[in-house]
Amino acid sequence: MDRPLPLVLDPTGRNRRAEEAELHTGGPATLVDILGVQAWSVSDPALLTRLLTDPRVSKDARRHWPRFINGEITGTWPLALWASVTNMFTAYGTDHRRLRRLISSAFTARRTSAMVPRIEQLTQALLDNLAATPPGEVIDLREHFAYPLPIQVIGELMGLPAHAVPSFRTMVDGVFDTTLTVEQAMANNEALYGIMSELVAAKRDRPGNDMTSALIAARDDSEEGDGSALAEQEVLDTLLLVVSAGYETTVNLLDQAVTALLTHPDQLAHLREGRATWNDVIEESLRYEAPVAHLPLRYAVEDIALPDGGVVIRKGEAILASYAAAGRHPALHGDTADRFDLIRTDKQHLAFGYGVHFCLGAPLARAEAAAALPALFKRFPDLRLAVPADSLEPAASLIANGHRTLPVHLTPVT
Repeated sequence: MDRPLPLVLDPTGRNRRAEEAELHTGGPATLVDILGVQAWSVSDPALLTRLLTDPRVSKDARRHWPRFINGEITGTWPLALWASVTNMFTAYGTDHRRLRRLISSAFTARRTSAMVPRIEQLTQALLDNLAATPPGEVIDLREHFAYPLPIQVIGELMGLPAHAVPSFRTMVDGVFDTTLTVEQAMANNEALYGIMSELVAAKRDRPGNDMTSALIAARDDSEEGDGSALAEQEVLDTLLLVVSAGYETTVNLLDQAVTALLTHPDQLAHLREGRATWNDVIEESLRYEAPVAHLPLRYAVEDIALPDGGVVIRKGEAILASYAAAGRHPALHGDTADRFDLIRTDKQHLAFGYGVHFCLGAPLARAEAAAALPALFKRFPDLRLAVPADSLEPAASLIANGHRTLPVHLTPVT
């Protein structure tokens, strides 16, 4: 059977709604083009959960993606970093279990819980800064609230010096920017690894009570492990994974939750009148606007025939987990899938993934949102958008699902 022409995903993120509609109507898997690389986009929640737990699906490009193995990808594709990193994000089988075990020892629930008072302290400091805004003045809430909280939290968790945070943030943003040229992406990656290498070297000399030091010291003491520590590249790439999971995604969660509440006054009323909780806000925002729209990439270890009896994902072909489209899929949420509804009974989503690759940073993201969102709306009860909702511009990414800016009025305009 002839393969269909691929749906070309817009790297600017501006065509996301139309793309999601095509993915929903295109069957269980839709062939897409990601900056010149073809993959099978899967947005059907039932199929996606099956594939995310299927041993015939790998994240290891070095073992299971022929185009990568043959040298067609590295250095020629702006998103090559997403396939080439050596951490648990791209690991498969026993390698993944080894890396996740080591990382889990450094990224524990206790460590996350211990961060909550600091998250609340950082939130209050940011709110104090916002309160100094002259009445009626427009301020970018993404820049001055959604961004600084997660980057400060993850920076402190990693032990990153305060002076390195601004440039570090810019470079991490570049990892998600799918409008960069190959040259720009490579330069950004080189600069990012330079900062992380300096951080690791500093922590080897003077360890602290931070995740970088813990990762350097972590060893696999399991029965099946050999007691080895993470290799140098694994440490660097794991730090990159921690930042990706614990920073950019949280920025988008805060951004989209605020946007959804301000553009749905009926839902904000449910919240203020006690018919919905802040947990409802967080989970419905994750479903309605998943912080990561598409997550590259997975690969078929062998031919996989899909349930509809038509599409076969061939061995070595790439698979794209389309989380944002899955959250809005009518197969799971019916006719109301495109509606932001805090009191819906079923808020199922795959925003943090599923199965063995479920995001370790999910509890931290939820903790930050649980601290930041109610504090923001309590401090500024008259908060409202300063521009029409349809003029908000998406972030320049087919991966990250947020806005370039979020202009608001904090107080009534006199």
